[in-house]
Amino acid sequence: MSTETQDGDDLEERITNFLRRNFPQIQMHGGSAAIQGIDRESGEVTIALGGACSGCGISPMTIQAIKSRMVKEIPEINKVNAHTGGGGGGGDMGGMSPSFPGETVDDGEEDEGPEAPF
Repeated sequence: MSTETQDGDDLEERITNFLRRNFPQIQMHGGSAAIQGIDRESGEVTIALGGACSGCGISPMTIQAIKSRMVKEIPEINKVNAHTGGGGGGGDMGGMSPSFPGETVDDGEEDEGPEAPF
C-alpha cells in the first residue's frame, strides 16, 4: 500500500509538471488547474480549471488539448476528465465576455479597447 501512495505522489507530480510545462498560459492569464482526483487503477484523472478559466471562451479548447495530450505523454493515464469550476445554472457563469477594438458591444457603443496606462 505504501508503494501505491509513493507511486501516486509521483504520478501527481508528473501531472502537475505536465500542466505547468504544456499549459503555462493558464497561470499567466489568471487561471488555475487543480487535480481533483486520480484513480490509479483505471488510469483516470480529473482536472478542474478555475480562476479566469471559469468565464473564458477558450477554456473548451484548453480542456480538449489537456485531454488529448496528457494521455499521450503520461502512460499511466487512460482518461482525463477536465472541467471549469464555474458551476451554477447560468450560461454566462458570471464572467465577462471579451471584446475587441472596433467591436460593437451591448450598449451600442464601439469598444475602443483597453486604455493605455499613461
